Amino acid sequence: SLVEIVKQADLDLNSARMDIPKVVTLPTFYGGKHGPDLDYVAENAGVSPGEVVDLHSGIDYRVYMIGFTPGFPYLGGLSEKLATPRLDTPRVRIPAGSVGIAESQTGVYPSASPGGWRLIGRTPVRLFESGRIPPSLVVAGDYIRFSAIGSKAEYIDIQAAIASGDYRPQTEPVISPGSEGA
Repeated sequence: SLVEIVKQADLDLNSARMDIPKVVTLPTFYGGKHGPDLDYVAENAGVSPGEVVDLHSGIDYRVYMIGFTPGFPYLGGLSEKLATPRLDTPRVRIPAGSVGIAESQTGVYPSASPGGWRLIGRTPVRLFESGRIPPSLVVAGDYIRFSAIGSKAEYIDIQAAIASGDYRPQTEPVISPGSEGA
């Protein structure tokens, strides 16, 4: 009967395994060709590019949802000071790993795709790999922390370590959910 089906569904939901949210730290190289809009975002915010990096990398962002492309995290908690309008005309190709800002959200392009977000940096970490289980590095409810990479050489070293399988991004359990910044 329908009542039995609903009761069984309720039991299935009550016994479902709920993953503990995690914080994933993404090493990010800000500015230059990896973040061509960093100066625009700084000017829009009335701060220096270095202050944009400090503000952007200074908090944990909650993954509100995954969408647009497989593995694309929409992140909440961006400082209001960094809120920046989208591009008037989207770019035809955004490189994978690009970190962008659009209005009051930040996010990471997991694969090369068109896009209209303001690009401020890039991470060499792959957010989505179809052969990985699970394929997405983060899920809704997780957090992302951006950690500024100090040099192009460090970015290349991390990229090489990822390619050889010798690098995994730092992850830790969330101690108190709701810790995203202002």
